Amino acid sequence: MSHFDTDQDGTVNFDEFLVGLRGTMNADRQACVDQAFAKFDLDGSGAVTASDLRVAYNVQSHPKVVSGEITEDEAFLEFLSNFGDVNNDGQITNCEWNDYYAAVSSSIDNDQHFVDLMSAAWNF
Repeated sequence: MSHFDTDQDGTVNFDEFLVGLRGTMNADRQACVDQAFAKFDLDGSGAVTASDLRVAYNVQSHPKVVSGEITEDEAFLEFLSNFGDVNNDGQITNCEWNDYYAAVSSSIDNDQHFVDLMSAAWNF
């Protein structure tokens, strides 16, 4: 159980299960994830702020924003919470970033497809 329950909350969610089965990202995928993180961690602190990400992440096309159900700020906060900002401090640490992309990576079989998705998402 401890192998799969990486956040130690007593349960194993789908992402934890996939990461546990597939293991860590290979070198090409990790390099791409590191490149994206470095794009925002300009001061080398090991964390990026919500405002750093907000500039690059466009929520205008989010279905609930388009329908008027939520504001752009609410959509962005939802994005941050999915990213693993568990303490809601408005910062994503390198560890949170890697954990998030390990889960994304585990559901994408093709390395080049993963790299292409990362490049498109973060414009590099």
